[in-house]
Amino acid sequence: MEKARVLVVDDEDLIRWSLVERLAQEGYEMVEAATGQAGLDLCHEGVDLILLDYKLPDIDGLTILKRVRQSHPDALVILLTAYSTIDSAVEAIKLGAYHYLSKPFDIDEVVLLVQKALETTQLRREVGRLRDQEARPYQLDRIIGESPAMQEVKALLQKIATSPASTVLLTGESGTGKDLAAKVIHYTGDRAGRPFMNITCSALAETLLESELFGHERGAFTDARQMKRGLLESADHGTVFLDEISEMAASLQAKLLRFLEEKTFKRIGGSTDITVNVRIVAATNRNLDDAVKQGKFREDLYYRLNVLPVGLPTLRERSSDIPTLVKFFVDAFNAEFRKHVTQVTPDAMEALTRYPWPGNVRELRNAIERAMLLTDSEELGLEEFPMLATRLPLTQGVELPASGISLDQLERVLVAQALKRTKGNQTRAAALLGLNRDQIRYRIDKFKLERP
Repeated sequence: MEKARVLVVDDEDLIRWSLVERLAQEGYEMVEAATGQAGLDLCHEGVDLILLDYKLPDIDGLTILKRVRQSHPDALVILLTAYSTIDSAVEAIKLGAYHYLSKPFDIDEVVLLVQKALETTQLRREVGRLRDQEARPYQLDRIIGESPAMQEVKALLQKIATSPASTVLLTGESGTGKDLAAKVIHYTGDRAGRPFMNITCSALAETLLESELFGHERGAFTDARQMKRGLLESADHGTVFLDEISEMAASLQAKLLRFLEEKTFKRIGGSTDITVNVRIVAATNRNLDDAVKQGKFREDLYYRLNVLPVGLPTLRERSSDIPTLVKFFVDAFNAEFRKHVTQVTPDAMEALTRYPWPGNVRELRNAIERAMLLTDSEELGLEEFPMLATRLPLTQGVELPASGISLDQLERVLVAQALKRTKGNQTRAAALLGLNRDQIRYRIDKFKLERP
């Protein structure tokens, strides 16, 4: 593990020497300076913690503290001060100093304080690393696709993420990536370091959903044995993603509208207004215009949510992105399953591109995952995608001879071709023809076919 770097800035040689020697014994990398300017110069080389004397010959400690907080905000500062300057030490804490020590001090006390301070630094860095790790899968470049429709969507998401807008409405069919878009908005914006909370409105009964969103006070209902904070309160300065918003009950729609307009709410059973700063990202795969006309969704809530609408295109509307998506998923599953698939055959890629994908990107991902799990080959062919066989035009690859052909002869040819294409794998050949294994075995025996 890399040593922590500690800077001692003090114009008294004996104090500076004793601190450097003692802390070096604890395993820290030590640097020292006798003036404020020399200390600031050393800060540019990188330090984790600064032991800073308040009285220096050139620059006072508070001025140095202010400069360090501006230029090196991650560096912790412990102020060393005489008894007569305690008030200034308290002021230093207000300006961002980690702690202060009065002179003369106990050297062992300094060691313990430095250890505690550096543990705080390490914890902060670990939290930052985990936040970066959490956010990495949800950066804008993880939205795959260069089609005009997706370029427009990505540009819009980028603008929304950096805007102060508090409500966003994502629309599109199931599987188009609304949940990913919501996370991109959160993790590429100013709220990235704050909580991202999500809930599917159709997954909970009305009373449970209300409790999850707004929280409840102890005794608010039979099972409320203790106070509970809701998602809105827990996500203060962050984002709450409400998926399938169209399924929310009318009474809850009214409470959500009040929150969006006033930024306040009450816990169930509570009497105190709670104010939070939360961005609401709602999503639906239904047409809310129709739901409003049918009286199933509040018109005022719809208009309040629809400030920044984002429509996610279906996969069939951006079929030019399918080869890129296929490569992305193949690479991902190669790494996950330790496979070595190098390509998708041209005929399979053509069929994948023509397939209508009613389940959109989610269905494509599942199809690639299934194919990668089952294949023992370094390439994925049509036989790895049995759902494609039922979608191909009947005439593709089949031409009626001028002299005609019997159905038995045609069936024999097709079974033989399926076996050849799958290198004799009866299960895959059956899937390619829309048959089960017993059915293809019957035809192999019937036509006296041999495995290639």
